[in-house]
Amino acid sequence: MKWLLTLLPAFFLSISCTKKKEAAATDGSIITTIGMIANVTREIAGEQQEVINLIGEGVDPHGHKPLKSEVDRIQKAGLVFYNGLMLEGKMGSILTSRKEKGKPIFAVAEGLEGVSLIGDPAHPDPHLWMDISIWAKVATAIESHLSQFDPSKKAHYAARLSAYQESLSELQSYALMAFGTIPVDQRILVTAHDAFSYLGKAYGIEVRGIQGISTESEAGNKDINDLVTYLVEKKIPAIFVESSVPKKSVQAVIEGAAQKGHQVKIGGTLFSDAMGPAGSYEGTYIGMMDHNITTITNALGGDVPPNGFQGKLRH
Repeated sequence: MKWLLTLLPAFFLSISCTKKKEAAATDGSIITTIGMIANVTREIAGEQQEVINLIGEGVDPHGHKPLKSEVDRIQKAGLVFYNGLMLEGKMGSILTSRKEKGKPIFAVAEGLEGVSLIGDPAHPDPHLWMDISIWAKVATAIESHLSQFDPSKKAHYAARLSAYQESLSELQSYALMAFGTIPVDQRILVTAHDAFSYLGKAYGIEVRGIQGISTESEAGNKDINDLVTYLVEKKIPAIFVESSVPKKSVQAVIEGAAQKGHQVKIGGTLFSDAMGPAGSYEGTYIGMMDHNITTITNALGGDVPPNGFQGKLRH
């Protein structure tokens, strides 16, 4: 029995040291993987939390290879929000590792009530933010996890969420109005990769992507030739490039259509997997979607103000 009494102080000292190490390993920050998640989190948190985003403007999350500094931030953060559904690609194993260790982490695109995922069940389309009504549910989920992470500011987060949801509702109304002005036979959206399926489903637009849902998949000659034939037959006037995807395949489609006597113009650059420049209106989720809605509508024959529904878009 004496040996047990002798060991007890050392045992409790070991537990105390372990807890101190765990506390020291967490810096209390909130980490997000992509700009769309970061922006919503900041809108809800306000100045109450530090939110650090890892994958910035113009960077494709599908193929992003995490830096050591990013790995360290994920491991040390107090809370991590990521998209999930394989969007983060090469960062996936690091995120899984954190989850397996039981540290606070949340995949915002997974497990949303009432949301039907598009695509192969084994690899669903991860671009849920293209449907504003779905992203409003994501905002609610983020607020819930922020409140669990910091219960003392629950009322603050709830109030900010309510105000943000009103803005999202106004954006949703604008999207429905804008896309409704496009002639029915011209509601066909062709883009660099298949990131707009949720937008198409939500707003009644047929969507075609040159590449698949991941930019890691290359577009083959048959894919390009089939799309050229489709453009010519449907007399589609415009095709869109994306801010985070190389234009090579888009140019190949335009040249192929020209060889068949059909001129296709670039209708504009859309934000798909990344938002606009930090600090700009297009560098917010609402600004990004306002830009996409306005650009698509005007290029496909619809009629909306070129400066968007808040008059903040740059030309």
